[in-house]
Amino acid sequence: MSNNVITSTKLTNLTPSHNGKVRDLYDLGDEFLIISTDRISAFDVVLPNGIPDKGKVLTGLSEFWFEYTESVVENHVITTQVDGYPDALQPDVDMLAGRSMLVKKAERVDVECVVRGYLAGSGWSSYQKTGEICGQKLPAGLRESERLPELLFTPTTKAEQGEHDEPITIDEMREQIGSELTDNLIEISFALFNKASQHAEQSGIILCDTKFEFGQRDGKVILIDEVFTPDSSRFWPADQYEPGRSQQSFDKQFVRDYLSEIGWNKQPPAPELPDTVIEKTSEKYREAYHLIVGEELR
Repeated sequence: MSNNVITSTKLTNLTPSHNGKVRDLYDLGDEFLIISTDRISAFDVVLPNGIPDKGKVLTGLSEFWFEYTESVVENHVITTQVDGYPDALQPDVDMLAGRSMLVKKAERVDVECVVRGYLAGSGWSSYQKTGEICGQKLPAGLRESERLPELLFTPTTKAEQGEHDEPITIDEMREQIGSELTDNLIEISFALFNKASQHAEQSGIILCDTKFEFGQRDGKVILIDEVFTPDSSRFWPADQYEPGRSQQSFDKQFVRDYLSEIGWNKQPPAPELPDTVIEKTSEKYREAYHLIVGEELR
């Protein structure tokens, strides 16, 4: 585990055009540089501690999945090899290596495309109350974490930092971005989920649910942001899977559990995390990388 935790970035020749919860975005004119920091958020609040190697896991997994799913849809990656970066970035390549990618610019579609294969999280909460998720009726009697009869597409708004993504119905998505684009994104999202699920299962992982972001470039839909990481997806260890309860997962579960245990009110400022929670969380991220990619994080 690396002791070099990066929670903010400052490049020699550039300043960020946008700071997200985890990523810093630098505008290079025709391209963007995306840097994945080791910041971690919970309940939409960025925590004061970073998680060692988290940014490298997010970048490495996204790089793997972008390449793996190229046959389904084009993506925005140009390169993650720092020696191919523009001259203005070369003074900072030691920090950028392994945690950044140079990407094509695209016009973002302002809807998050969520695909659910299992009944968990906010979907489980909604089902318990209404028997539905995002206006879609489900059979009665399903248990927590149970595999859904078929994949569900449950879009949300794309909120700005500090705000919550809000569920919307597919009809509302059609009204917002048009029917043709909506149908196209649903088809692509299901194809991506199915392709990744096959690889995940072979790696001993269940892909429970995930979210995608898309952009449009030269009239074509492309996959942007990150893809199938522990920050955008719920991964479960297949050998511990048991429907009827919540599952262990390869993400920030230790962080959420700790914050719930101490009774934090989920409002900033967030409390400091103990070393044990930081170490366990870092281990989970690196374990997910190892299982999916088939090698240790370098």
